[in-house]
Amino acid sequence: MSELTEQKRAATTAHAIPASASEVWSLSYWESIDRDTRMTALAREFSAWSIVSRRARTVLKTYSTSFFIVTRFLPPAKREQVEAIYAAVRYPDEIVDTFRLPTDEKVRLLNLWADGYEQALECQSLVESLRAGIPVFVAGFAEVVRRAGIPADHYRSFLEAMRLDISPRNFADLDDLIESYIYGSAIVVGYFLTYVYGSPRPEDFPRALQSARDLGIALQLTNFLRDVAEDQRRGRVYLPQDMLRAEGIDLLDASDPRQHPALNRVLVRLTAMTEDYYARSLANLDAFNPDSRVAIRACIDVYRQLNSRIAGNPRGILHRESVPMREKFRVLPTSKYWRLPLAWLRP
Repeated sequence: MSELTEQKRAATTAHAIPASASEVWSLSYWESIDRDTRMTALAREFSAWSIVSRRARTVLKTYSTSFFIVTRFLPPAKREQVEAIYAAVRYPDEIVDTFRLPTDEKVRLLNLWADGYEQALECQSLVESLRAGIPVFVAGFAEVVRRAGIPADHYRSFLEAMRLDISPRNFADLDDLIESYIYGSAIVVGYFLTYVYGSPRPEDFPRALQSARDLGIALQLTNFLRDVAEDQRRGRVYLPQDMLRAEGIDLLDASDPRQHPALNRVLVRLTAMTEDYYARSLANLDAFNPDSRVAIRACIDVYRQLNSRIAGNPRGILHRESVPMREKFRVLPTSKYWRLPLAWLRP
């Protein structure tokens, strides 16, 4: 077993706190997934990528129904890479958001993950990374970086945003929020996907990146607006301070009914701005390869619905809005419905 793996197991065993109620997979279960997937992949090296990507698919299927549905409309090779990307961003997000660990342990786990990424970049193949004891989903993502030509610094920016979640701060205005946090947490993830999706012509690729940037901002803002109260319980405020002060709120307290009318006005204002980002992203949809447009369009439409429901939510700031499954299906191409039952039934 590698030194990295030994350090990780020692750190998490010595200081673990009982699992939180919102946990989907516990830290120990993630570790067992890593061990089992590595053993299987190394025993069948000729199909290592298929084994890792299938396990990444399980992560996506478990954690995000909406994104799992829309990715079923991608070609298989691209879909596998997208699944590997999702697993590589899901685990660090679980470290900072879900695992009930002391702050120093979260920092240590995130640093170990980041170290694994740097080691994986030095490897020449997925199998070499797995033999070195690098976490399987880091190894899988590094394989996508090699195949798709994703700039290595993009994932470093993502991990920096995760570190900011461990030690959160307020954001002066929307520009500060976008450049200081959303860039790393969402925009670069859109860039990962753009390198996988590709463009019909090289000259279209900058527009595809711009579309990904706009969509990343929109998706992240929609998530922030849905989770204001939950984020505050975690000690985070993602609403721009200038917008709060304009409504007379100097210190956010989502549990205070006296602030709810003002907070709802902030939400209405921000959902309107978010809608503009969705519209701009959609305007450049043709910059992506045709085989990826259905999935991208479905993603835009599903989360655009969520944004609209937040804007028109009569129950206020404390209600966590969602899109019913039947509404999600309405935005998907009916000619492709046959893929969905197969995707859910596949082990």
